[in-house]
Amino acid sequence: MVAASASDENMRTAELVAISRMVNHMPVFAAYDPDRIRRVSRTVFDLFEVEDGLDALFGLIREALPERLYETAYALACDVVTADGKHNQIELRMLEEIRDELNIDRLHAAAIEWGARVRHLTP
Repeated sequence: MVAASASDENMRTAELVAISRMVNHMPVFAAYDPDRIRRVSRTVFDLFEVEDGLDALFGLIREALPERLYETAYALACDVVTADGKHNQIELRMLEEIRDELNIDRLHAAAIEWGARVRHLTP
């Protein structure tokens, strides 16, 4: 989620609120220490600054996350990117990288992306 938000070098308030809300309320984060968000964010920012940092980031994600939660991780990243009602090519490219790195089936990804889009539509 942090990488999706930070990918365009502009973590918007709506994206940060979405991350906080998900960590505080979603069952997948029941045992997660919310204080870790700062450490995770710092790690993501540091990795974005180095060559091959994105590869290292995905290595850490695959190491820390059970495969059964890959689609959940992708769905949460999509929700973060769409939380502010806007997305740009850089954020979409990051979602594509996440989808590829986590080997999300294209049909499943399309359904996840559609769900994120409709959840964040504005009147």
